[in-house]
Amino acid sequence: MGIIDYFTQNLWQFWAIMAFLLLILELTSGDFFILCFAIGAAITTLLSLTGMGFLWQLLLFAVLSVLCLFFVRPVMLRYFHRNDPDRKSNADALIGQEGRVSETIVADGYGRVAIDGDDWKAVSADGREIAKGSKVRVVSRDSIIITVEKE
Repeated sequence: MGIIDYFTQNLWQFWAIMAFLLLILELTSGDFFILCFAIGAAITTLLSLTGMGFLWQLLLFAVLSVLCLFFVRPVMLRYFHRNDPDRKSNADALIGQEGRVSETIVADGYGRVAIDGDDWKAVSADGREIAKGSKVRVVSRDSIIITVEKE
């Protein structure tokens, strides 16, 4: 029994590996496009166990993936990526967050604030110095510089 015979008799392994690799790729994108192909490969894995030929499996994979793009992806996008008008971007979501001063914010100057593991350049809202270790709250953002007030 050669490798080609083994491959043709165990196509389900190919489809299972493809589904797994496509799921890993989906984790890098998050837009649910690659997920549709992973779903197509997963269903084809199960149906390949019935013994259908490779061309039928390939056609089935293509049809299932396209159907998934039209029916599953929009639902996933609506559920996970809601287009709410009030939805804040990652940077705007900082407003209202609490953090700790990691480098003293000098009077009328800059310092640094640590928030959830990220370190941001910061200024004081009232222009006064805020000592290192002080707890602060973000009140606004201008590009990559946040404005904070002492708690």
